[in-house]
Amino acid sequence: MSFKILYSSLIVIILFSCKKDNQDDRIPNVTVSQTIYLNLPSYTVLNSVGNYVYISGGYRGIIVYRRSISEFVAYDRACPYDPTVSGALLEVDSNGLTTVDRHCGSKFLLVDGSVNQGPATSPMKGYATQYDGNNQVYIYN
Repeated sequence: MSFKILYSSLIVIILFSCKKDNQDDRIPNVTVSQTIYLNLPSYTVLNSVGNYVYISGGYRGIIVYRRSISEFVAYDRACPYDPTVSGALLEVDSNGLTTVDRHCGSKFLLVDGSVNQGPATSPMKGYATQYDGNNQVYIYN
């Protein structure tokens, strides 16, 4: 009887002590603190909702997307499935609504960064944004 209890306890301890592989944790944390100015020629495309730009920064570059009149989102271009592979770089798909990693085939929604198609199971790594309502978007973590 005590063997069953000991065995059951051991199984429970093993199950709860195993840490799940959080893919987002595999993308190295780097400091992000930059402002983009919407009146500069390289960023004027962001004056329209639904448009995006690639900028430097983050771990593998950043995608900045205008979600609404008053909201911007920013994501690292590293694919959460395989961020250290040199070809694993997120690109905005031709539909303008998703990003795709052509290396592993994962797709993500630009609106919220969620997985649209695997093998990735974690969303895109996001950075905080602050829009001044006029001309500046601050991207940070």
